[in-house]
Amino acid sequence: MNQKKTLLIVDDEENMRHMLQALVRRHGYTVETAVDGQDALNKIARDHFDFILCDIKMPNMDGISFLHKAKDDLPTSTVIMMSAFGTIDMAMEAIKAGAYDFISKPFKTDEVLLTLKKAEERELLRQENRLLKEQMEEIKTGEGFDKMVATSTGMLSLFTLARKVAPLTTTVLIIGESGTGKELVAKGIYAASLRCRQPFITVNCGSIPANLLESEFFGYVKGAFTGADKTRKGLLAEANGGTLFLDEIGELPSDMQVKLLRVLQEGEIKPIGTNKTQLIDVRILAATARNLEEAVRQGTFREDLFYRLNVLPLTIPPLRERTEDIPLLARHFMHKFNLAMERNVRSITSEAMERLLAYSWPGNVRELENSIQRGVVLAEAESIGLEDLPPRLLAASTVETPESQEPCFCGFSMKEAQKIMEEKIIRKALRETRGNRLQASKLLEISYPSLLGKIKEYGILIEVPAK
Repeated sequence: MNQKKTLLIVDDEENMRHMLQALVRRHGYTVETAVDGQDALNKIARDHFDFILCDIKMPNMDGISFLHKAKDDLPTSTVIMMSAFGTIDMAMEAIKAGAYDFISKPFKTDEVLLTLKKAEERELLRQENRLLKEQMEEIKTGEGFDKMVATSTGMLSLFTLARKVAPLTTTVLIIGESGTGKELVAKGIYAASLRCRQPFITVNCGSIPANLLESEFFGYVKGAFTGADKTRKGLLAEANGGTLFLDEIGELPSDMQVKLLRVLQEGEIKPIGTNKTQLIDVRILAATARNLEEAVRQGTFREDLFYRLNVLPLTIPPLRERTEDIPLLARHFMHKFNLAMERNVRSITSEAMERLLAYSWPGNVRELENSIQRGVVLAEAESIGLEDLPPRLLAASTVETPESQEPCFCGFSMKEAQKIMEEKIIRKALRETRGNRLQASKLLEISYPSLLGKIKEYGILIEVPAK
């Protein structure tokens, strides 16, 4: 140990104190002794001790009473109780009172040292968790780029460019497959912009039914239509002075594309039910997983709107093209879920990491995050092993391209097989409808929101095949 740990031995038997003192000093501890609970209280009032070995049966003040009275003075000390009259009930009482462990006398010297070693490892883990919690709190209070973990050249170049465009008012188009972190990049641009104290409004263009899009974007006045019992601001008005992030911009129907183009050109909106226009000052950040240039050629996306949006394009590379980020991301998510679920998974085995690096990640960072969450939940030891990873990762033998990959199944779980088949049918429906999710939901005979949820769950990348 680089720094000696301090230890207090509390026991009314002089021989026991001397024996334990000689034993632990040989293993690098700085030791003090106390003859009973009251003496120990006086010692901890003056000095801090990393560990305390305390007998239970003592005159004047026993070990359990000492634990209760010293509770407020021992927030960072690890207490191990000892007794020659040990019972399960006594051990449980000691642990409930705040003890870390309980050992019965007589004990072997190895037993004491092993218990201290376990206690020291526990304290080290507690310190790591406290540090991680502080780091996670910093991440939570940060925005965008501070929340993104990457060391690859492609991502670092993206961050550099994004920081350059952040202070401007220019429209930015963020391009990337599903799950790559487009919204985090948008939040990073917003946080580094001059509008960071103004509203940041996010809307997924594919999640709003077509008949509600205009009212959601532009708002309406009271009496504009049946059910409009009060005037309501639209998203554009709510974002006035700030930033509006349009996720999945490629899902906008053609009539809304025309209306959005006018907003970008004229800087004004007209709520439903009125002829009066309102000037607005909104910076538009848009994102898409679709190839908008191909959509323009196919006539499903307006060319003039595309050029309005594509002033400063930022392309996020898929995870399969930046595998050097996978170990860093995996450990980041492992620590995140350790804190969230109070788990102590400390590493990923080399075999599991090899599988993470070999997989193609069609769902990108989101799919990796879900896989690590599963690993943290299932890990029975301190490491995530192969058996803790999703079956689809184990079934994939090589890195595959999204076009060639089909869900596969190896095993006997009916639930897992149903999920694989469900994903396969959804992919087929999306190919059949050329990526039109509304049409795909009709083919699949499920609701539109249900389909969106399943696309997100399975990390399905929407790509429009060439004619």
